[in-house]
Amino acid sequence: MSEVLYDVDGHVATLTLNRPDARNSVNPELTAALAAAMDRLEADADVWVGILTGTGATFCAGADLKALGAGRAAELSTDKGGFAGFVRYPRTKPMIAAVRGFALAGGTELVLSCDLVVAGTDVAFGLPEVTRGIVAAAGGLFRLPRVIGSARAIELILTADRLGVEEAHRLGMVNHVVEPEGVLARARELAEKICANAPLAVRESLAIARDALRIDDDEAWRRSAEAMDRARVSADAREGVTAFIEKRAPHWTGR
Repeated sequence: MSEVLYDVDGHVATLTLNRPDARNSVNPELTAALAAAMDRLEADADVWVGILTGTGATFCAGADLKALGAGRAAELSTDKGGFAGFVRYPRTKPMIAAVRGFALAGGTELVLSCDLVVAGTDVAFGLPEVTRGIVAAAGGLFRLPRVIGSARAIELILTADRLGVEEAHRLGMVNHVVEPEGVLARARELAEKICANAPLAVRESLAIARDALRIDDDEAWRRSAEAMDRARVSADAREGVTAFIEKRAPHWTGR
């Protein structure tokens, strides 16, 4: 059984964490499989958007504590992608988290690594690492404050309380809340809306938007101009103008 399922439909790749009996916790085998899936997604020019989800009723319960107890912590990260081969992966394509059930510890950090989040009404997030004497070192300690604000994030980090999906939505961590059985379908709808746009322009825009809170205005202006220069000479830019003039839908190639 593969720890990560990889499925492509049109221009959308769905990556499914597949350890339901272990609440999709991250062990060395899942880490290697997710890292390989990300390499595959990035290398495929016909894949424009990715969806990350989990098998069963839990998105991801974080690191497999059995692996940690066995001294295999180093195998839960890769040099390229960090924890689970994912949280620091240098991807260029949008990633949507489709979340059901618990997304705790490293599971929350996987969600925070994505660009958009669709969550079921049954979802709870949390960073409970301090209750085990460890630290949330896969991005949660700085990504959560950036997303929901410092005061609430610090309270959650220090108390290990859980963050309910409605509050997460209100604070801007979750884009859409739906019934659990509709999570993947809504994520797919969102992916298709993104795929209706020029993929090169989407990637260039995403790269700047991701860094918006970490760069100053001068760098943001410079990078925006450079992105426009790259986009305007693309085949897709020419197609966009032609399609507008001809009053038809554009046919994007990603080039």
